[in-house]
Amino acid sequence: TTIKQEPYAMSKGSQMEGFCMDLLSEVAKKLGFKFKVQLVKDASYGRQDENGNWNGMIGEVVRGEADLAIAPLTLTAAREKAVGMTKPFMQTGISILLRKDISEGTGFFDFLSPFAAETWVGILIAYLGTAACICIVARLSPCEWSQPQSEQNRFSLLHSLWYTAGALTLQGAGPHPKALSGRVICCSWWLFTIVLLACYFSNLSSSKTSESTHLTVKGFEDLANQDTIEYGCLAGSSTLAFFKNSNNPVYRRIFEHMERTKSFVSSMDEGVRRAKEGNFAFIGESVSLDLAVARHCELVRAHEVVGMRGYSIAATLGSPIIKNLSVAILQLSEAGELAYLRSKWWASSCIADKAKSSVVQPHSLKGMFLVLSLGLGLGALLAVLELTSKSRRSAAEQRKSYCTVLTEELSLRLRTSNANKPQENVDKDKEKA
Repeated sequence: TTIKQEPYAMSKGSQMEGFCMDLLSEVAKKLGFKFKVQLVKDASYGRQDENGNWNGMIGEVVRGEADLAIAPLTLTAAREKAVGMTKPFMQTGISILLRKDISEGTGFFDFLSPFAAETWVGILIAYLGTAACICIVARLSPCEWSQPQSEQNRFSLLHSLWYTAGALTLQGAGPHPKALSGRVICCSWWLFTIVLLACYFSNLSSSKTSESTHLTVKGFEDLANQDTIEYGCLAGSSTLAFFKNSNNPVYRRIFEHMERTKSFVSSMDEGVRRAKEGNFAFIGESVSLDLAVARHCELVRAHEVVGMRGYSIAATLGSPIIKNLSVAILQLSEAGELAYLRSKWWASSCIADKAKSSVVQPHSLKGMFLVLSLGLGLGALLAVLELTSKSRRSAAEQRKSYCTVLTEELSLRLRTSNANKPQENVDKDKEKA
């Protein structure tokens, strides 16, 4: 016997399919038996009434109307007394299903969310690399620094960092480069920053538009401490029994609230529907909630999971098949078959979350990083050509070796700024004399 519930057992024409049907087929192959599946008559899992009688699938097994009950049957002490239960074929717990806009709050660093961490690292490297290139090119280019013996270089490393940061924030910071090589680098950086800022503000705006932060619920304590949204669980379920029998004050408050407001739902589908409508948190078993999240993209399950328990196959109390079923389940688990079935039937139909999919990855801006790299390379090449051109002219005028003049120029230009101070002091001494 089984109960119709997605994705455990579903009708497909005259046949049944689902996780439990696949599991039953695998177990039957290992143990060598044939089976016939029928749906439980009263569409219930199994609950004991005041007279001690069981309904649902547990009742059918107790009365001998079925040999096995295979479904998401929670292993409980009461059921273990009435029927034989195998080793769990799936672990689950109790969690909360909510709509996304009431499940997550705003963090302190949400302004960084438009870009992935790798993108931010790439931007930082591009910023430092551009500033370093401007500084080096400003020293190499004779069009930018024509008299290194008497002039102070305008583009020190600190000023280059400041200039590049000013361009990144669209504020500007003078003086601007005079040489063609420096201007090529600056134009490349300006183009990079325009595209970068356009992507940033576009993604920031879209993420803030779809974001609602009027309430944050991360777990059961948050749920118990608020009265803005309603919450409830499946009537007569083991989830309700967990809260009813718990001595935890938080869980007791949750049960008393549900009992007082009668916020129970009659089915899993009703709980999912009310959660999708908003202002309602559905408390249920985490495995079932994961399925709802996979099917309904606007829903999310809270990270907190309590009351861990397992789903088992039920058989007649004292039946010798229980031991063999448990061994077969353990073998399937060790072989990875249960994990495969879980991934097969819990596959998500959702495209990535909008907030997550809008995060700009480095490969999305690879074209702009390439343009910037080409601009930096071209600027550096032009600076070297400008320097070599001047060195050739100076070598011809002074009748010296070209390599000697170029080496002197490089040595003079690549000194630190402090190297200019002795020359400045000599000039001042001459003026005084």
